[in-house]
Amino acid sequence: MSKQHGMAAINLEMPDIIPRTEYSAEFHWPLIKHVTGMEQSDAAANAFMNAWDYGFRWNIHAHNQIFDNKFTKMGHANYKEGGADYSNELSQLFEEPEDVYEYDMFEAYGARDKKTLIAEFNANYAAEVDRGVDMVPMTGIYVTLMSGLIELLGWDTLNLAAGIDPRAFGEFANRYTAWIQQYFDALAEADGDVVMVHDDIVWGTGAFLHPSFYREFIFPNYKKLFRPLHEKGKKILYTCDGNFTEFIDDVADCGINGFVLEPLTDMAYIAEKYGKTHCIVGNADTNVLLRGNKAEIEAEVRRCIEIGKRCPGFFMAVGNHIPVNTPVDAALYYDDLYRKMRVR
Repeated sequence: MSKQHGMAAINLEMPDIIPRTEYSAEFHWPLIKHVTGMEQSDAAANAFMNAWDYGFRWNIHAHNQIFDNKFTKMGHANYKEGGADYSNELSQLFEEPEDVYEYDMFEAYGARDKKTLIAEFNANYAAEVDRGVDMVPMTGIYVTLMSGLIELLGWDTLNLAAGIDPRAFGEFANRYTAWIQQYFDALAEADGDVVMVHDDIVWGTGAFLHPSFYREFIFPNYKKLFRPLHEKGKKILYTCDGNFTEFIDDVADCGINGFVLEPLTDMAYIAEKYGKTHCIVGNADTNVLLRGNKAEIEAEVRRCIEIGKRCPGFFMAVGNHIPVNTPVDAALYYDDLYRKMRVR
């Protein structure tokens, strides 16, 4: 009944069982083998998600592949088992930060055929359905706005360009919005009732640009991008890493249906103000699991459940992933605690 509970939560119907999702646990092969008895494979990952009762799996389609290999490459640290995702490839799209101000997205990447984009989203959505996991399927967009600028510019050029001429940089954000709008228009026409929209607008310490920039160039553009999703009745789950506590109200005002958050963002505030009107996904701290102290793990799970259980759309999750270096015993203890506390 994971899909039933997950959709009920998204629809704010307060299921008797608090649903859950996790991130990266379906690639934690020692944990998966312990739970399912199966060796590394897609079938094992799917069996694990069924065993752990995923209400939904976080899934998007549009990432940096939409930039036709014309973006800044910043490398990638080891995260997956065996360093499968490690990359030391570095390249810079822009020679000087001022080059950003005249960059024309349509000239660089062109207009996209809407039917083709819809078909791509539908194929991604169908792959989730075909997993055979009893969960709410979804597709979505990773490079919504700020995350798209990060992919194109890299951190150094982004901060320099924004600092040298904030208004010219804001106009670049507007041009990016006009270009990425075609993906949101297609997503609105694609299959599925729930979409994932991702945008990392902050660091762990909060905003990395002046808050006024966000309120002039980010959130008004969100409203433009999300409009076709609203018109088609899509449920929008919004993900932002880091600490976006200062922007919770701004994000809510853009018309999202759910907050997907890491432990740094204040879930208690979201629950107090938006707990009856929005679903909330989170937000146990993976560092507690990594330390493996059972008393700490129990306190962290209890904290999240106590905040979320009165909210009809609450999903339990380790908000910043269960990576492969998480001790299996700690992950199993966390799961056991969740199962004991999830009944309302």
